[in-house]
Amino acid sequence: MNKVKPILAIETSEAICGAALYYSTEKYFTSAIKLKHSHSEKLFEIIEFLFRQGEINRAEISSVAVSEGPGSFTGLRIGMAAAKGIASGTGVPLIAVPTFEALAFQLSSCISDNSEFIIANKVNKDEVYYSKFKIKSNSYILVDELTILTNEEFVIKSIGIKVFGSASYLLEESKNDIIISSPSAEYVAEWALKFGERNSTFDYDYLEPLYLKNFIVKMRHKK
Repeated sequence: MNKVKPILAIETSEAICGAALYYSTEKYFTSAIKLKHSHSEKLFEIIEFLFRQGEINRAEISSVAVSEGPGSFTGLRIGMAAAKGIASGTGVPLIAVPTFEALAFQLSSCISDNSEFIIANKVNKDEVYYSKFKIKSNSYILVDELTILTNEEFVIKSIGIKVFGSASYLLEESKNDIIISSPSAEYVAEWALKFGERNSTFDYDYLEPLYLKNFIVKMRHKK
């Protein structure tokens, strides 16, 4: 009997740095840490910890799934670079997982059927990443395509709809809610298994994080 090989999944799009070794909904190993500016330092520690817990080595994974964004520029770069390195070194395919869709998939298990909801995370102090979804038969349907809105546009579109993500602080009725702004790594893996066939590739060099917005470096002028 052939041994089932797990997916290695990586999630670094927001404040939480996480990874998972995923076999199935009944068997997976996952670890995550929330520590500011720690992704570059902690991601490989987390991955090596999972290999030890799973008692396997890198050569025994089937693929690498990585949360592609949108999200933190630095976090996405770190996650994508790590995923490319591991996939290339082990000769397995790399699966780019749209972050908001993985989170919508995760939320679909706890939101009633036919309900609509928004995922919105901060881009900067003036803008948010925005997308709207609908739950249908324990999965999700994309209603509004992923885009960037001004804070004012987001507030208007969110009237009467449940919002998840770091931009929910802009809404008075959401200020006491628990903020869920990124998917757990095991759901990144599960999304890759269920929906990721078209996103699977060996052309690692062509994959880039989904930024949506150009990163602008602000220079400090000397007086």
